[in-house]
Amino acid sequence: LPAVVALTYNPAIKAQAERLKARGKKGKQTVCAAMRKLLTIAYGVLKSGKPFDPALAIAH
Repeated sequence: LPAVVALTYNPAIKAQAERLKARGKKGKQTVCAAMRKLLTIAYGVLKSGKPFDPALAIAH
């Protein structure tokens, strides 16, 4: 469920999902990619100790 909400409200994850859909990926594949991106973002925040930066998330 967090990935589905992120697809709606998080611009970085929304942009990634739109790119994947443009390449012909199915809905579940985009949700799984959003889950992975959320985990990657969370790990980066925990590892670096810095707050979340949306501009950095969009760049990657």
